[in-house]
Amino acid sequence: MTKLSVNINKIATLRNARGGNVPDVIEAALNCERFGAQGITVHPRPDERHIRYNDVRELTKVVSTEFNIEGYPSPDFIELVLEANPAQVTLVPDPPGVLTSNAGWNAIENEKFLRDTIEHFKKAGIRVSIFMECDLQQIEAAQQTGTDRIELYTEDFATQFPKDQAKAIAPYKLAAEKADQLKLGLNAGHDLSLENLRFFCAEIPSLLEVSIGHALISDALYLGLENTIQRYLREIEMAQ
Repeated sequence: MTKLSVNINKIATLRNARGGNVPDVIEAALNCERFGAQGITVHPRPDERHIRYNDVRELTKVVSTEFNIEGYPSPDFIELVLEANPAQVTLVPDPPGVLTSNAGWNAIENEKFLRDTIEHFKKAGIRVSIFMECDLQQIEAAQQTGTDRIELYTEDFATQFPKDQAKAIAPYKLAAEKADQLKLGLNAGHDLSLENLRFFCAEIPSLLEVSIGHALISDALYLGLENTIQRYLREIEMAQ
C-alpha cells in the first residue's frame, strides 16, 4: 500500500512565528507516527524559516518510521543529510528564496551534478528520490543519474482536478508508466489533499509514497491531528 509521510514544516512555521517551542516539532512528529503516519518528512531551507537544521538532528534521534529529508543539495544540506542518515533524501531544485517547491529538476542539464550528488548519499546507504515533473524525456534522464526513485510534482494535477479529473491525471499516468519501465520507484507530493488523494492513488497503482504537509496540517486545525491522519490513511486504503 502507498505510504503516507507527513511533512511537518508547517508545525515549525507556527512555532517560529512566536518563538519558543510551542508547538513542539518533536512531539508533533511522534504524534504523527503514533496516529498512523508511516513516515515523517522535513524540508530544511537555508534561512531556517520553518524546519531548522537542529530540528533535523533532534528528529533523527526519535523518528522510528521512515525519515525523509527534502532540500536543495547545497554543501551544507549534503553534510546535514549525511550526518542525519535518514531512510530517504529527496532532492529538489529550489533556489534559496523560493516560497515552496514549484518545479521539478531539469535532469538533462543537471545530470552530472545530480549523479555526483546522489553517489554521496548512496555510498552512505541512503535511498535517493528526485523531484520531477511529468516530462518523459526528463524522467529518462533522471534514471541516468542513479536515483532510486522520483517524486512527481503534483501541483498541476491538484489545480486541474476540480475541472477535469481525466485530463488532470493523464500525464501522471504516462509518467508512472515510464518510471515503471525504467525501474524507478515512484513517490508524489505537493497539494495532494483529502479531495484528490484517493483518485490519484487509485489511478497510479505503482505509487510507493505520498508526502503531504500543507493540506494535512491545515485540515488538522479543524479535524484534529489524529482524525486527520486517519482520514488520509483511509483515502489511501480505499484507493488500493
